[in-house]
Amino acid sequence: MSSNVPLAERLRPHTLGEVVGQQHLLGEGMALRIAFESGQPHSCILWGPPGTGKTTIARLMADAFDAQFITISAVLGGVKDIREAVEQAQVAQGNLLGSAGAGGRRTIVFVDEVHRFNKSQQDAFLPHVESGLFTFIGATTENPSFEVNSALLSRATVYVLQPLSEADLKQIVAKAQAIHAVPAIENIAIERLAAYADGDARRLLNTLETLAVAAEREQRSEITDAWLLKVLGERMRRYDKGGEQFYDTISALHKSVRGSDPDAALYWLVRMLDGGADPRYMARRLIRMASEDIGLADPRALRLALDAAEVYERLGTPEGELALAECVVYLAVAPKSNAVYKAFNEARAFVKQDGTRPVPMHLRNAPTQLMKTLDYGRGYRYAHDEAGGFAAGERYLPDGMEAPDFYRPVERGLEIRIADKLRELKKLNNQQR
Repeated sequence: MSSNVPLAERLRPHTLGEVVGQQHLLGEGMALRIAFESGQPHSCILWGPPGTGKTTIARLMADAFDAQFITISAVLGGVKDIREAVEQAQVAQGNLLGSAGAGGRRTIVFVDEVHRFNKSQQDAFLPHVESGLFTFIGATTENPSFEVNSALLSRATVYVLQPLSEADLKQIVAKAQAIHAVPAIENIAIERLAAYADGDARRLLNTLETLAVAAEREQRSEITDAWLLKVLGERMRRYDKGGEQFYDTISALHKSVRGSDPDAALYWLVRMLDGGADPRYMARRLIRMASEDIGLADPRALRLALDAAEVYERLGTPEGELALAECVVYLAVAPKSNAVYKAFNEARAFVKQDGTRPVPMHLRNAPTQLMKTLDYGRGYRYAHDEAGGFAAGERYLPDGMEAPDFYRPVERGLEIRIADKLRELKKLNNQQR
């Protein structure tokens, strides 16, 4: 193959035995291997991060079944491309206008980034998948549970591809060296390349190709670690700022804070910042964590989160990121309570299903004489005029509504004292009722 062909394409496997990684699917006795050996293709969705072999597996499946392979990019394609794929499949099957076609050859339609097709576009595949006109293979980096129509999902088997391991990536480097596509590489440089690729074979090969071109230009016979760092500079690590990896990582940060592990919380914070996440978004999430997971167990946490957001606005990157780190550590070590969060959700659920209860007369405002005549506000007890600033026995809920007990303080942090206070007030109420 010509050296003008990209390295990633030159090293693309032509048989299952050449595939690096995904042995949980392609190894002996594994699900996809059995599918290949069955002699009967089936519609499927290949879900995994970039550079893990989704397109390669789809092509190998077409080769294994001697099928016509039609590729549609959901980024650039549309209904017109789907219609053309249907026509090509009909020709191959020998059904279009009585054409002999290709003697009933199978067709595989591969849709790259299928999650980018909208519902109507995905629906366009359904009758043809159902009729068996073609085998549908979709590739996606996003969770198909959320991004693929349930009707299409029910007609396809989902296979989950994993990021390539460090050993897998090193094996790919060795393959590139075997075809003399790259010069010798120091072992420590290979280690760094594998970490930099972050499980993405395409990223690894594109980087190797860049290094090989630079080495040839400088007439270098070896890629050293020092030179590698010089060439790569401070490139950002792969980070899908809108995809599932993003939300998985913010979930890990939130759960580390909730689990009171400051080291883990710092790790995930830095991972996100290092990967290009917007620090302002991070600040907003920290404010949410302070409200949801700490609440009144330590009210200072919310103020600290707001302060951290303000500090970042004033200082920017990188100085302002230290305030976010300080906030993350504080939130992680603070006492935890989701009592307010739960109380709010319970109150919202109650109001949603309950009727619109009238405001009791004694709680209504009476700014006009007519309202006073109608007894608005009559009998209201002004708490500040009562002993201890508390109108014992007074009711503030709608008439006939039982006390719902939404807010239940936990025995942690400040909420220990809040619980004591509420018990004392409840005792006073009971004495007056």
